[in-house]
Amino acid sequence: MPPTLASKWSACAPRLLSVLRIVAALLFIEVGATKLFGFPIPMPGGMTVEIFSLIGLAGILEVFGGALMLLGLFARPAAFILAGEMAVAYFMAHFGNGFWPIANGGTDAILFCFIWLFFSAAGAGVWSLDAARGR
Repeated sequence: MPPTLASKWSACAPRLLSVLRIVAALLFIEVGATKLFGFPIPMPGGMTVEIFSLIGLAGILEVFGGALMLLGLFARPAAFILAGEMAVAYFMAHFGNGFWPIANGGTDAILFCFIWLFFSAAGAGVWSLDAARGR
């Protein structure tokens, strides 16, 4: 029986898992780099965050945790920590500004939280250093 379009597309899932991880990691690194370095866009007022602050810790986790996710290295524990960071970020910075995520600015935090939670269970995918290491 010849393969169907659905079965061909389903066969792409392991590689698309890696593509999702890479794209999410690049976006996550961008958020952290903006906080720490004012790049690619400056923070409001042209400032960067204080490294030894809660937002500075968030920036460090986003840049370095995002880099681990980009490479797919220690992806499960890194993703678990990043999911927790995003849950804390949502409830500390967004939830107090209203119930609806679209109104309180927390949509990105929720989405990243669940993306990282998924990767903490699923692993990094076939295009990762973890896969190359046999983990």
